[in-house]
Amino acid sequence: MDFYQVLERRRTIRDFSDKEVSNEVLEKILSAAFKAPTNDHLRQFEFVVVRGPENIARLVSPVVENTQRIQQTGLEAAANVMDEDEHAMFVDALPKQQRMLIQSDCLVLPFFRQKDYPLCKPTDQSSLNYFASAWAAVENILLAATAEGLACAFRIPIGNEPQHVKRFVNAPEGYEFTCFLAIGYPAENAHICKQKEINVEDRIHRNVW
Repeated sequence: MDFYQVLERRRTIRDFSDKEVSNEVLEKILSAAFKAPTNDHLRQFEFVVVRGPENIARLVSPVVENTQRIQQTGLEAAANVMDEDEHAMFVDALPKQQRMLIQSDCLVLPFFRQKDYPLCKPTDQSSLNYFASAWAAVENILLAATAEGLACAFRIPIGNEPQHVKRFVNAPEGYEFTCFLAIGYPAENAHICKQKEINVEDRIHRNVW
């Protein structure tokens, strides 16, 4: 696949087969993270890889309760006001939040070193530089996984999940948890949500000053 084919094929897939991702392929994918730009040029990323349904289930134990709360209080109330494609995505995604992480049998936890400012209390946009660098690295992982024929699904941690994960893996002080990143081979009947169609010309504004 060339680069633009990879971009077209990358999708969030939440249904995984039982085919195992080898350590060699996983290392190749994660190495792509270190090709992403970083604000300090130091690429201070660490990746914790969790395998095995029982280990993953313990790690993601807060997910079910937190997700149910979102379903009950948010999704149902927003059904009539949400964009149609957005709502369809959430209807598919929310019930699968715990299952997709366990089913992949290969859960990656990207950590980055957060200097200078507490992550959730930025003083200005530049305070989020380390967080932005971490997500640039995650995007490289998603594209590399697609190029290898793999599927990915990530969950942004909410509520007590970051603290739970950091305690579980004994994360060093100053390192922040980015997301739960499930990596695996897609199931044969994997559901792929419709991607929102965007007219690029409508989003490009030239000489607006």
